[in-house]
Amino acid sequence: MTIRLYKAYTPGTRNRSVLGFEEIVESDPQKKLTFRQHSKQGRNNRGVITSRYRGGGHKRLYRQIDFRRNKKNISGKIITIEYDPNRTANICLVQYEDGEKRYILHPRGIKIGDTIISSNEAPILIGNALPLTNMPLGTAIHNIEMTPGKGGQLVRTAGAVAKLIAKEGHLATLRLPSGEIRLISQNSLATIGQIGNVDANNKTMGKAGSKRWSGKRPKVRGVVMNPIDHPHGGGEGRAPIGRKKPLTPWGRTALGKKTRKIKKYSNPLILRRRKNG
Repeated sequence: MTIRLYKAYTPGTRNRSVLGFEEIVESDPQKKLTFRQHSKQGRNNRGVITSRYRGGGHKRLYRQIDFRRNKKNISGKIITIEYDPNRTANICLVQYEDGEKRYILHPRGIKIGDTIISSNEAPILIGNALPLTNMPLGTAIHNIEMTPGKGGQLVRTAGAVAKLIAKEGHLATLRLPSGEIRLISQNSLATIGQIGNVDANNKTMGKAGSKRWSGKRPKVRGVVMNPIDHPHGGGEGRAPIGRKKPLTPWGRTALGKKTRKIKKYSNPLILRRRKNG
């Protein structure tokens, strides 16, 4: 997918870029597969802010995505490729032979009219879903189940792809986009190919208002706050933080302290940690 640049007609279009929509078909989302999702905007039932820097944003209809791919041994045809405001990846509308329609994440290279299938014996083609045990080593995959039957939880963002690098016993070894190498059950389902919209991270907002449309409010540094608001706050002029090490707004160590639980159940399954953690 291409990146479309703007000329500096206004301050908001200076340095602004958006994604091209060559692949996407202009169509209304399926009514049966959408519902209104209430935006809590980072507040609890009393209206008190519990998650900072959230609020506002454009209204969105949530599209129900088939992460489970549990419609087995029935082929489906790609009808449309659509924009989804709830995620960076695009989505496809699939119509199966029995007439049912479902949304799936758009694999890179899939076009309207192509056929996909979810089956234990599915051919190794882009968009097909099958268990890891039936895939050859080196296969590029996405939408991977962590627990068989629960639905895909790993590798779901735009441009993401994982690689199957080994199989031993009942476990398969995957290299995830973060650089982490992890063991997953070979019975877990995954979809073949890379997720499309690979240039999603290359676009630039251009103005603060674009950030507000996406539901994000402004962030400010702790050192410019008052002492009651942040441990770094207070002082005259540009004062240092006044602490031995940076702290979170709640007084805990920030910037570098590991927060993962020591006895987390999945620790034995992770062979190599991600690069920045």
